[in-house]
Amino acid sequence: MEVLHSSEVFDGEPGCIAQARALADRFLARLAAEWLAVFGEHTRSDLMLAVSELVTNADRYSQGPYLLELEGTAERVTVTVYDSSTALPMFYSPDPTRPGGHGMEIVVALCDRLTAERVPVGKRIRAEFELSS
Repeated sequence: MEVLHSSEVFDGEPGCIAQARALADRFLARLAAEWLAVFGEHTRSDLMLAVSELVTNADRYSQGPYLLELEGTAERVTVTVYDSSTALPMFYSPDPTRPGGHGMEIVVALCDRLTAERVPVGKRIRAEFELSS
């Protein structure tokens, strides 16, 4: 099956998270125009926030560059982040009194499916979003 694909490597320099969000925004615009994907502003906002959280985590916890990869069809968008750290993310139970560690909690709440696994370059975090039909 063919998919629309876009990716970019980030090096952790200031502005990377904004650049990642801009890449995702352009990707969604192309997906709507070229693949006639239907999604509302709520889905778009969820996806953009998930990109921010995943890229922020890669920036914060890896010791090198990281790759944001976006793949999509009219039915689904997959956001994948590869980074050089082999440490898998921690998944905590929701706790509003905890001062940090909410990034993955947020991503889990936003996406339809989340996987995290070690790969030869470090780890891969993949968030899938089902789109309206």
